[in-house]
Amino acid sequence: MKNFALIGASGYIAPRHLKAIKETNNNLVAALDRFDSVGIIDSYFPKADFFVEFERFDRHIAKLKFERDIGVDYTSICTPNYLHDAHIRMALRAGSNVICEKPLVLNPWNIDSLRKIEEITGNRIWNVLQLRLHPSIVAFKKMVDDGPKDKVYDLDLTYLTSRGHWYYTSWKGDVQKSGGIATNIGVHFFDMLCWIFGGVKSNVVHIHEHDRASGYLELDRCNVRWFLSINEELLPEELKEKGQRTYRSFLLEGNEVEFSDGFTDLHTEVYKQILNGSGFGIDEASNAIDIVHNIRHAKPVGVVGDYHPLAKRPLDEHPFTKNNKNSV
Repeated sequence: MKNFALIGASGYIAPRHLKAIKETNNNLVAALDRFDSVGIIDSYFPKADFFVEFERFDRHIAKLKFERDIGVDYTSICTPNYLHDAHIRMALRAGSNVICEKPLVLNPWNIDSLRKIEEITGNRIWNVLQLRLHPSIVAFKKMVDDGPKDKVYDLDLTYLTSRGHWYYTSWKGDVQKSGGIATNIGVHFFDMLCWIFGGVKSNVVHIHEHDRASGYLELDRCNVRWFLSINEELLPEELKEKGQRTYRSFLLEGNEVEFSDGFTDLHTEVYKQILNGSGFGIDEASNAIDIVHNIRHAKPVGVVGDYHPLAKRPLDEHPFTKNNKNSV
């Protein structure tokens, strides 16, 4: 049984980490969040200590180690994107390994610094890259690996996941904190694509607005037209009628690759791999971090060249973001 700490206990993704810690027969000794709506902890680890102040959490971890000889083997990080770097560093200095949600960091150069701290402390940083464990995606990668080695595929990636008015008030709507829409909802797809099709040859951004982004990504073995959006108006009409708010499409050579289901239990599988030493380390994060960083700082070229069909849809200005300072 390993001891865990968790930073970011009140967030959307935290319950999946709590469940994974429980289902891998480990123990949560302490959790931190500035918000105290964390009753979900009772369903998993009611005896875990909880803190709303970072300083008291940090002191508690040190007291456990030096006064009670209780070490924290792993710290799970589920905080807003811009805080990952600082929380990873704190956990490593405290003598803990790290399991961090994506994106690992917002800027590529932060990876180099973390790699040095990892080497100095002897502790490891592990990524939550759960799409690499999705059965349909694993099978798809095998098909590509077993296929013609010189074939370059054509793919359209579409991900529409509706977000309400709250999004623009939260940290997710702040580019400086989330990294923008391509980072916030797209980084795991870009990681998946690089994992399957290899490194990046070119990265062109066609549009990049507060509620959507689209571009063309040339990989070693695939040309990708991608479109990401949080605007529910872009959903297919049949999904709107059913009340569905998310649409994923992975169109390869005109054929749909199905992976709509099977996402909810993947965190436990990620934890199992990390605990047996075969998880995805810091170097695995590099390609996707480079891609979203370049998208964030690129000047959109407009709807020209080889673009995703949805890129031509008119921009429906959100009433709360007409003058949004965080719009890229």
